[in-house]
Amino acid sequence: MSDNIEYRELVQEALRGVVHAVLAEVAECGALPGAHHFYVAFRTDHPETVISDRLRERYPDEMTIVIQHQFWDLIVDDDKFEITLSFDNQPETLTIPFVAIKNFFDPSVRFGLQFSPEEDEASETAEDGRDLQSPLEDANPESDAADEDAETQKTGEVVSLDQFRKK
Repeated sequence: MSDNIEYRELVQEALRGVVHAVLAEVAECGALPGAHHFYVAFRTDHPETVISDRLRERYPDEMTIVIQHQFWDLIVDDDKFEITLSFDNQPETLTIPFVAIKNFFDPSVRFGLQFSPEEDEASETAEDGRDLQSPLEDANPESDAADEDAETQKTGEVVSLDQFRKK
């Protein structure tokens, strides 16, 4: 067992579970409810992604598909989904692992998810040993500089809570 709880990995897994549940519901019904439709961006270079050579040539790194009116044979497994879509009037079957998904967006309800790249999910450190910023943290360079200044000025201070209590 690790000394640290890997929150980023747990959150990514949970969010992928949302995509899994939504696609499984659509597969069970055989159609999208109401005006829902999905944009799914995924890594075509992921080793478990299966697409035709023709599509891989056009989209060597990443591809976005739209699941809306014309899709067939949606099959959702625990770790991937398979779908047939039409590209230039030719049906293509795609197999997309959930870990290869980069973005999921349903514009009908303005709901979107963005995933960290698979290799960035593990905690990373910079060359100087500092932890790199989490994608869940606010990226504000001014606050980072202020934090570093405060860190260099004070290494630790004990504060008594008595000064904040009402007497």
